[in-house]
Amino acid sequence: MVIRMRHTHAHTANRRSHHALKSAAFSKCSHCGTLRPPHTVCMACGHYRGRKVLDIVKGVEKKTKKSK
Repeated sequence: MVIRMRHTHAHTANRRSHHALKSAAFSKCSHCGTLRPPHTVCMACGHYRGRKVLDIVKGVEKKTKKSK
């Protein structure tokens, strides 16, 4: 079967103009200043929106205890 009405290269390119990948956005942590994805807890210090929500040291101690 033959395609009767073909799309031109320009029409195809216009349709695919939104298919490009966007670069990842990062924001600075307000506590330690490291870059992190927005709306996530900082994995360096455990702070989110000015409050400490994760105890990073406690998590590391738990992992080392479990691996022994």
